[in-house]
Amino acid sequence: MDLKNKAGIMAIIDEYSSDVLELGRYLGWLESKRGENLMDVYDPSKGEGGTIKFPVYDGTLMNFVRAVEKTKFINRNYQYTFNKYRIRTVADELSFIEKAEIKDIKVMGDILSKYIIKGRTKGSMWSEGVSNGVYYAAISKMKELIEFWTKPF
Repeated sequence: MDLKNKAGIMAIIDEYSSDVLELGRYLGWLESKRGENLMDVYDPSKGEGGTIKFPVYDGTLMNFVRAVEKTKFINRNYQYTFNKYRIRTVADELSFIEKAEIKDIKVMGDILSKYIIKGRTKGSMWSEGVSNGVYYAAISKMKELIEFWTKPF
């Protein structure tokens, strides 16, 4: 995609702005829950019977996860992006997001993908994305970039 002209930038905005707008509805909630654990583990052995433990999630978190799953940001091959940009830790993710430009929206989507896709098999990932602030940082940066490029001069 040619990012040296306004048409290339507008193509990115056209592709992702509706998804960012949808996820932007959760920004206030994500900011208020940063640092909190939104997952509890139900232990049936404290009651009756001896069945397995399973995670119980905050309802808004589950709605957020479903909303992200419906976007164009979900990329099952997110690991290639992590290798390309040498993103290894949460600090790397947050640092990349902080420095991101409009051309990096897809990379920020891959960061969201990591948490959403891994959360399907590792129960704590969805909650970690909220508590470490990665969801909030990525979505607020995407929103900021789109607003910057769409405001009239």
